[in-house]
Amino acid sequence: MPPPPRSRRPDLRGLRDTLPEPVRAVITGYERHLGLERGLSAHTVRAYVGDAVSLLGFVAEAGGGLADVDLARLRAWLAAQQTGGASRTTLARRAASARTFTAWAHRTEVLATDPGGRLAAPRAHRTLPGVLRAAQAGEVMRASAAGAAERDPIALRDRAIVELLYATGIRVSELCGLDLGGADFSRRVVTVLGKGSKERVVPFGVPAAGALGDWIEEGRPKIVGESAGGSVEPALFLGVRGKRLDPRAVRRVVHDAVTAVPGAQDMGPHGLRHSAATHLLEGGADLRSVQELLGHATLVTTQLYTHVTVDRLKAIHDRAHPRA
Repeated sequence: MPPPPRSRRPDLRGLRDTLPEPVRAVITGYERHLGLERGLSAHTVRAYVGDAVSLLGFVAEAGGGLADVDLARLRAWLAAQQTGGASRTTLARRAASARTFTAWAHRTEVLATDPGGRLAAPRAHRTLPGVLRAAQAGEVMRASAAGAAERDPIALRDRAIVELLYATGIRVSELCGLDLGGADFSRRVVTVLGKGSKERVVPFGVPAAGALGDWIEEGRPKIVGESAGGSVEPALFLGVRGKRLDPRAVRRVVHDAVTAVPGAQDMGPHGLRHSAATHLLEGGADLRSVQELLGHATLVTTQLYTHVTVDRLKAIHDRAHPRA
């Protein structure tokens, strides 16, 4: 029997506009709480608010209102999404999002009780991230350096991006948010603004320092000089028009750099982050240090990389040990 077709996510903005005004006011208050009080990223706020809109729209479609959000309706909402083809991982995320909403609604007396506290959901599958082998990562860096040999400003920029992402393991959003003053060459560290607006300092090595210095001294001034008028962006990394580089452009840069190496697994910036974490642990770094470098809130997320390294060890053992 074929699996059910994956449902298209509904027009949540349009759905929000159709909800009664008191419900829309609650959603606006929740949105303000997430963005201003909790300091979550715009992307996370959109996801959480979208889930709240979906839930309240589901309840309204069944003829209920805010006061009717209870455990039975929460379960029915998740069941409807499962029927529509939502994965276990998606269901787990939306259940967590619903719990966040009902907890806030209870604290602010929108709901008399917190039904989300008793809501269970399928445990999300923790898939092993794809990573480069250390030798492949070196080949990617050498290919990027070769591409920058003719000192083209874009090639210099792209080399600096790839080197810095792999050297630090920072997120693509953190890289795009860097300004010129964010890199300290005397200490070889960058100061980034991570999730929840938390600032952290991450070191980088000599190769990344060289690539970054070439971009700042040679490549970036040419981009600024060629861009048409207007105020100069303080961003560390710029696009061809002199504006701050966006994550989509960085993903293209990483894709092009990795696919230039035969046999390397195609990946984006997050793949370089996974690779950096894995190679740090394989090189003897402790989990706490890697957690700090990556900006993980808990060790649970960082421990995923220990599964990758153990998987590698098992593969080596199976190939090399006579009694494997």
